[in-house]
Amino acid sequence: MSQRQNIYGFHAILARLKRHPETLREIYLDEARHDGRARELTNIAESLHVRVMPVPGQRLDGMASGGRHQGVVAAVDPLPLHRDVFELLDDLQDAPLLLVLDGVQDPHNLGACLRVADAAGVHAVIAPKDRSVGLTATVAKVASGAAETIPYFAVTNLARTLRELKEHDVWLAGADGDAAEDIYTAELQGPLAWVMGAEGAGLRRLTRESCDLLLRIPLAGTVESLNVSVASGICLFETRRQRLVGASASKAQSKHSV
Repeated sequence: MSQRQNIYGFHAILARLKRHPETLREIYLDEARHDGRARELTNIAESLHVRVMPVPGQRLDGMASGGRHQGVVAAVDPLPLHRDVFELLDDLQDAPLLLVLDGVQDPHNLGACLRVADAAGVHAVIAPKDRSVGLTATVAKVASGAAETIPYFAVTNLARTLRELKEHDVWLAGADGDAAEDIYTAELQGPLAWVMGAEGAGLRRLTRESCDLLLRIPLAGTVESLNVSVASGICLFETRRQRLVGASASKAQSKHSV
């Protein structure tokens, strides 16, 4: 039998209700909440035959282990395991865009990375099983629903996975503040995985050596580095920008050639 987990916050629970209602066991709602958000969640849950139980707010504090639950906690089964990342790659119709997180241990950073990945149209996030935080309730809360939409693969051997990605013609771009080339001069339109290092430590040696190219984000101010979720967003959206520009240019060229 799968182990029960608690998730909390309206975004995370509504996303789970809409995408994986079969995993919801029951929802605990602060008995003092009678506002629109509480009514919306209750109506959706009842339409999906998920029980909503009014409880004192203090009980929710304990269930969320001190997290900011907004007055709602849900008991859930773990999400079904995603299929192998390489099967996902085989089914894609467009160029893969992946985010590899090499040992991110702060749940707020991982949640923010998932949110950014969802916004940028990333196909999957990959992280090592060891030295990574994993999909905790705090991660799901910070991700605001993205933990339910982005395939997340926790791999046993990250270096081997990176080698296999290269065998599938996916280029590996490592974010490195000391790199000679910056992200605005690199070609990022093809199949690509952005590889981001852990908080403070950056990319590990084997991970860095696995990358096809190392790129830096040019910083104009006095700060020496950026939060991993901020850096991920900048790199991913520069990739998206280049792809949109390339697609527009190809479309214009085809129109003129007709």
